Amino acid sequence: MNAPALPDTLIRILADKAVEVRERSARTSTDAIEKLARDGGKPRDFTGALCGAVAEGRIGLIAEIKRASPSGGLIRDPFRPAEIAQAYEAAGAACLSVLTDAPYFQGSPEHLTAARAACSLPVLRKDFMVDPWQVYESRAMGGDCILLIMAALSDAQANELEDVARSLDMSVLAEVHDERELDRALGLNTRLIGINNRDLRSLRTDLATAERMVPLVPADRIPVAESGLRDPADVQRMAAVGARCILVGEHLLRQPDVSAAARAMVQA
Repeated sequence: MNAPALPDTLIRILADKAVEVRERSARTSTDAIEKLARDGGKPRDFTGALCGAVAEGRIGLIAEIKRASPSGGLIRDPFRPAEIAQAYEAAGAACLSVLTDAPYFQGSPEHLTAARAACSLPVLRKDFMVDPWQVYESRAMGGDCILLIMAALSDAQANELEDVARSLDMSVLAEVHDERELDRALGLNTRLIGINNRDLRSLRTDLATAERMVPLVPADRIPVAESGLRDPADVQRMAAVGARCILVGEHLLRQPDVSAAARAMVQA
């Protein structure tokens, strides 16, 4: 079966990311960034934190920190990653997700570093991974987990990036949008399978995507429902089909009290 054509926006993002990685890796070699990664200490257990939350009867919330997005524009201003991280931790979030892409999300590595230093939660580095250099960079900046967007990667690329992450004791969240991508993601070793409810072409969200796909995730994997969750009823809807781990960002960040909003999700 031929792979579906990528949306123009994703093609543009990936092209820009490839240029960015070439420029950054020209300034810091792979050997140098790998040394920084391996000297950075042991990662926090991202997968274990989610499993622990679920075992305790809570929702495993990956609470996201991002300043802006292509679909939502500017989300939070003033934007203080450390304060947001502390608010999420106080609310009972299991993990953080921090956007580091600058052109499309107004993110930076400093946002991740500041958020992680302000709390004890494991952190997902949310970016467009296209090169092993970025995996080492993710660990060097303090990331405990990386995101692999299956729509943006070949099987060979995804396996290579996962192998590097595993060599650093990092977790991997494999993100899928449809059944074909799910089949490909199940070829990886990671237990974490993110099911994104956002259509890559229209950018609209539909929780029916996760409702359709979560039951297809094998019992030895952990489904994570992503995008479009706005209230405890949505969380309960995802839990009803087997997704007791969720990733929520924009809804939380648009609330005056992000801690109260996150607590409502955790206790749904």
